[in-house]
Amino acid sequence: MAQAKGYWADNYVERRRSAEDAMAMIRPGQRVFIGSSCGEPQHLVRELSEASERYTDLEIVRLLSLEGTPLTLIANKTGDRAMNIRSFYLGSAKPRSIARNMRFLTPMNLSAIPRLFNSGRMPVDVALIQVSPPDDFGWMSLGVSVDVTLAAARSAELVVAQVNAHMPRVLGQSFVHVNDVDVIVEYDEPLLMAPDLPESQRANRIGKLIARLIPDGATIQISPGTTPRATLLALEKRNDLGVHTQFLTSTMMHLVSMGVITNRRKGFNEGKLVASTALGSEDLYEFINDNPGVEFYPSDYVNDPSVIARHRRMVSLNVASVMDLTGQVAADALPQNQFSGVTGMLDFIRGAAQSEGGKSILMLPSTAMQGKVSRIVPMLAESAVVVPRGDVHYVATEYGVINLFGKSLQERALAMISIAHPEYRDDLFREAQKIGLLSSRRTLKESILGVYPLKLEEVFHIDGQEVVIRPSKPVDERRIQEHFYNLEKDDVISRFFHEKTSFLREEMEGISQIDYIRNLTLLAVIGEFGFGRVIAVGEYLLDPADNFAEVAFSVSHDWQGKGLGKHLMAKLADAARENGIDGLVAYTALDNRAMIHLFNTLPYETETSYEENMLVLRCRFDRPKTPGDAAASGAASGAKDVDV
Repeated sequence: MAQAKGYWADNYVERRRSAEDAMAMIRPGQRVFIGSSCGEPQHLVRELSEASERYTDLEIVRLLSLEGTPLTLIANKTGDRAMNIRSFYLGSAKPRSIARNMRFLTPMNLSAIPRLFNSGRMPVDVALIQVSPPDDFGWMSLGVSVDVTLAAARSAELVVAQVNAHMPRVLGQSFVHVNDVDVIVEYDEPLLMAPDLPESQRANRIGKLIARLIPDGATIQISPGTTPRATLLALEKRNDLGVHTQFLTSTMMHLVSMGVITNRRKGFNEGKLVASTALGSEDLYEFINDNPGVEFYPSDYVNDPSVIARHRRMVSLNVASVMDLTGQVAADALPQNQFSGVTGMLDFIRGAAQSEGGKSILMLPSTAMQGKVSRIVPMLAESAVVVPRGDVHYVATEYGVINLFGKSLQERALAMISIAHPEYRDDLFREAQKIGLLSSRRTLKESILGVYPLKLEEVFHIDGQEVVIRPSKPVDERRIQEHFYNLEKDDVISRFFHEKTSFLREEMEGISQIDYIRNLTLLAVIGEFGFGRVIAVGEYLLDPADNFAEVAFSVSHDWQGKGLGKHLMAKLADAARENGIDGLVAYTALDNRAMIHLFNTLPYETETSYEENMLVLRCRFDRPKTPGDAAASGAASGAKDVDV
């Protein structure tokens, strides 16, 4: 990089050249870096391509490119004699467009690439970059693409800058001075743009599922593989979000305009939206131009896990392409957006995990190729592992959300199967047994095909603590066991009608692995998602003979008398009625006034009968109570406001 003295404006005039003259300065055998992502200097690259016949053994260094000018085609045609391509890409090479050129790939995390240039381990002879026109002090901004471009420009022997009036002036650490550039090529042209991904109902459902995991005041990172609508569904009801992300997209711009993103509560770089690259439309590029609330920094800063971890409640949202039952992750570039495979995913996952209140969430559509292939597989074999299993925490498909952190391989396998597409769960279960992830004594239950009913989830507060009522999942098996083991002796007898000191896994399997229609278990849970404590269990079990469902409840002693049983009973009744069940029945001890009162809270007529020493309570959904009936049932029960 030049470091000339003198007035910068004079140097600017002296260094102006045509693109043809600039390319003539490149010598055979040199290493040439090309500005990355949507900041690619298209005019310079076209001229480089046209002049390729006079080069031998050029090494082109860049991030994976949209290839408006196909340099890989030239490399393939000349047998790499004219130029060899080195693309930094950490994803899988399975997509056809990448697989045919996979020999060009250099797998690296983005946070490490600037150090590769700055240290001289990979010397850069020529850097072709694109910048904004200089300001009054001679500073030119790298605009939409700072990432690894700044490091390449600072370390290159020869810097050729395409000055383009369409390039926005972005604040932060994005500037190159005229005196540090060797050649100026003035050429205005529209910047490359990354179109929004097509909308997907599956992605939108994932957005709804993960919304509860993102708190107000969180700082977010979003990968470019996330569809705009899915992002909005996950974030639009949040307040005071901050942004620290590798890629800034148009959807984030819209969230700023909606007042969702304010950057006020980040805990670090407060008031600033921080990124290193912009991928989007002209509107996005206009939004970041001279915007004092937006700052771009190189990837060795933005993607540094220690910097990421300094933000409060850091949440990383990334799209995976394939995962196996142990939690290993592969990531591919998407056809609509090659940059999704140029990944700093692992940097953000590790940084978010170290953040105070942070979490990392992987989003994974359950199938590919119009449902013909499962994206959850027994073991990753042909795909590159981008995220090791030990780094994976939250995973969401359109069938549910799980937390793999701290889980055994058996628990992970069962969890991953539970969010796979139902058509592939049988095969995954059997394969998991074959490779030893699940015990051979486990049986495949029909209920494993059940689709998690998100609409039954409800969040409310009791005594200032958040309580989530939700359907049970296969991964809840151990927590339900712990709930029953921790019940008081009298509560165990009320629930099971006899003393009981062991609650075997096989029994809990029947409660946690349910189909959500004929059998439904609802849990009341407190604490962190994936590690919460079960404080109440409500179940119904259908008897096909009469189309009535038997209900049963248990509430931890320290949570009794707080209305949990009433909440569970009402939700079970609503779900049973919606699923075509005629009514509910409960078997209880004659003196169990709490259960009698609980049953009488339902808005249906209650029939009472006796079987041996048991009281049988029954209601039909087609027989609602009249106001008089409701008052009479309350008086007849004679019960105080108690709870099971």
